[in-house]
Amino acid sequence: MPCSDHWESRTDDHGHRPVGAQHLGHRPLVLRETDGPGPAWVAEGAAGAAGSAQLVRPEAVGRHHADGHQQRAGTLAGVQHVPAGRPVHRRAGRRGPRQAPPVRARAAVTARAMRAFVLTAPGTYAVQEVPAPVPGPGEVVVDVERVGVCGTDVEFFSGAMAYLHQGHSAYPMRLGHEWAGRVAAVGDGVDHAWVGRRVMGDTMLGCGICRRCRRGHQHVCEQRQEVGIRGGRAGALAEQLAVPVSSLHLLPDSVDAVLGALVEPGGNALRAARAAGLRPGDRALVLGPGTIGLLVAMFVRAAGAEVHLMGRAEGSLAFARDLGFEHVWPEDSVPDLPFDAVVDASNAAHLPDLALQSVEPGGRVVYVGLAGEPSRIDTRALALKDVTAVGVLSASPGLDATLRAYADGSVDPRPLVAATVGLDQVGDVLAGRRPPQAGPGPKIHVDPLMEFRHSHI
Repeated sequence: MPCSDHWESRTDDHGHRPVGAQHLGHRPLVLRETDGPGPAWVAEGAAGAAGSAQLVRPEAVGRHHADGHQQRAGTLAGVQHVPAGRPVHRRAGRRGPRQAPPVRARAAVTARAMRAFVLTAPGTYAVQEVPAPVPGPGEVVVDVERVGVCGTDVEFFSGAMAYLHQGHSAYPMRLGHEWAGRVAAVGDGVDHAWVGRRVMGDTMLGCGICRRCRRGHQHVCEQRQEVGIRGGRAGALAEQLAVPVSSLHLLPDSVDAVLGALVEPGGNALRAARAAGLRPGDRALVLGPGTIGLLVAMFVRAAGAEVHLMGRAEGSLAFARDLGFEHVWPEDSVPDLPFDAVVDASNAAHLPDLALQSVEPGGRVVYVGLAGEPSRIDTRALALKDVTAVGVLSASPGLDATLRAYADGSVDPRPLVAATVGLDQVGDVLAGRRPPQAGPGPKIHVDPLMEFRHSHI
């Protein structure tokens, strides 16, 4: 999902399960209280949610509809399951966060352990030793090399994320949906040729059988899981991650782990830029110069349109100028120009209406940012100006095109990464404390093995 650019802060950006379920790897471990001596909690294995719906026919891996939506695998009536194919190209208070005690599992859990960042309540977290994931049918396990920290992660950290209140997500949970890594193991039905391949993955995992999934819209499946976000699917802030093979996208040699972890936010931005419908010589206004807003501006510039950016913090505006954007404005200084498209990539509730006011009649407004409260627009203006409005939720349909843009160099988002930290520093980042060595960019990356590497130097 898109991670909105924070209007007030530089820390930017894009399925019920029982409370008390610790989702580790591809299967959740349900924590239950015990009586008598020993640990207060023990872990019981529970069935994973991926199931056979994630098995794919070989020819379905990486296949796309003519409209650009990826064909997702499904468990359709009368369709026989066959093995997956070979890889193809395709906020916290001033008191600060509280450190939670490690969750201990009984000795019966003998799987290999790994380190993971576990969020146990708003502002409460721990880097824990947890069982490493084991790939289920149709799944792979990935050694995680880079993870991006996103505005959605910050909302989970603060407790403001809507999914928490809608029953789609619950603590404890593992965050991290912008990632890149290398396949380490495969489950039943997955070709062994995937092992060793460098990949990133789609965040949105549809059920594979509903009408939306069958039409290529798995990213809006009502029963979808979202990696590190929704439905108990553990995220990438860990040494390893289990995901369906059908969600993988191969990284070409020219796209390293840093770029790979920027593909997911880039996919949201690319979809927003394309939804703007701009042609060379057109003029666009992007609201919110955070990660998503700057990525949108990069894709719009690559398409030959004139880009204007509007922001609030002088530091963000100065950084946008350093990236080569000439037309950068504070909110009260945007020139009175005809904008053929306006993209709202902020989390400010008043800016969707400003976008509608600013766009030319017959133009397009694109909403990729999400505010923490309802935003209101006057639909009379929408109709009377003959404006087309488009919402963007997910990167899914734009991942392959984003990879191509990164690979050929037409868009280079590397300067957006201000610093790379280890798992032990994630809590500080989520609480809004930038690393001391951070540059001016809005994005922080995590290397889950950074502490291990430093301890072995």
